[in-house]
Amino acid sequence: MDQQSQVALLDDIRVVAKVEQGLAGFDASGKRLLVIVPDGTRTAPLPLLIRAIYRMVGRQAKQFDVMIALGTHQAMSEAALEHHLGMSAVERAQMGNFRVMNHEWWAPGTLVQIGAVPAADARAITHDIISDDIPVVINRQALEHDHIIICGPVFPHESVGFSGGSKYLFPGIAGFDTISTFHWLNAMLTTMAVIGIEDTPVRRLIDKYVTYVQTPITCIAFVVSEQGMHAVFTGDVITAQRQAAEISAQVHIAYLDKPVHTVIAHAAERYDDLWTGGKAMFKAEPVVRDGGRVLIHAPHITEVSYTHGKWLDEAGYHVRDYFALQMERFAHIPKVALAHSTNVKGAGTFDLRTGVEAPRIQVDISTRIPRERTEHINLGYVDPATVSLEEWERRAKDDDGILFIPHAGEFLYRLKK
Repeated sequence: MDQQSQVALLDDIRVVAKVEQGLAGFDASGKRLLVIVPDGTRTAPLPLLIRAIYRMVGRQAKQFDVMIALGTHQAMSEAALEHHLGMSAVERAQMGNFRVMNHEWWAPGTLVQIGAVPAADARAITHDIISDDIPVVINRQALEHDHIIICGPVFPHESVGFSGGSKYLFPGIAGFDTISTFHWLNAMLTTMAVIGIEDTPVRRLIDKYVTYVQTPITCIAFVVSEQGMHAVFTGDVITAQRQAAEISAQVHIAYLDKPVHTVIAHAAERYDDLWTGGKAMFKAEPVVRDGGRVLIHAPHITEVSYTHGKWLDEAGYHVRDYFALQMERFAHIPKVALAHSTNVKGAGTFDLRTGVEAPRIQVDISTRIPRERTEHINLGYVDPATVSLEEWERRAKDDDGILFIPHAGEFLYRLKK
């Protein structure tokens, strides 16, 4: 297994210097700043970055508001926020103008429609997958501030190709229907046709959404791994993300010489439900041969989805065409839930006439979600007590048909061309 290249690490001093250089000349005097950051499901040295941003532009700002880009994830608690940002509520209060808020997409009055992508544009961007007008709905705070600063990492991403940039607005602080639309677009395209590709119809759609945001935007896009920070780019929301994606493609993608029959993906503990832990499957699927298997090992996970669990209990996990050929049956279920379902189940076929579903690979989960519920949602169950990661790691060293991923979720695996 090879990585495309090795990218040097930046120490904290150089990271801060790059942030300061990127924000040099930014006049925040009297302005209300909205700083959008990821939630706890992304690796990000936010304590370092937020303090650097505040020193550069926050002190002179009228308001320095940090918003957690939840998408449709659950809200972060105060304790989680303190750990995430590296500062207590008391310390933030002492700053005077510093406030932290979750994107409360569920709360009445939070969202506002700022436009609509015309049907003709939607068809052109999505290759006729979406043929209706698409309402563009966002957290009203984006309109009520004078400047938006996006500060977030870039990784290969199952829904859009590479994360970061405009994705921190859509779905980061967007409305539910706007989020569902582009997730369903991804589901129709399939994860393997999107993940790790910079120019995708999904990326073009969310970049189109951003054109309806009239508030000026500055983007700090960075590339980080468990080893540390590799790159920081500051600029407009399109350019900074693209620059970071080029580096992410070198840092976060590993290449295998040939496909494997088994992947043991130990999901990182930052993923607290299968909704987020499913990334362990997305990032491994491209290297699994037909008829192979992915085991998501996450004994810390006890819930399918804190937000969408009831819908997934009803719909289950199925290949794309299981839903696409029966849309009337599933019309009442949010498309974002159906999209997640197909992403985790992976590629495959469904014959509507016979009712036979044939996933390309087997997906098993080893979590504390009970066997009965796991099998009800159409995933394989493996008792975590029976899984020895040490044994699987040893077997992977002896068998090049087994891939063991110790901290699965942010690193994409592909086959060499």
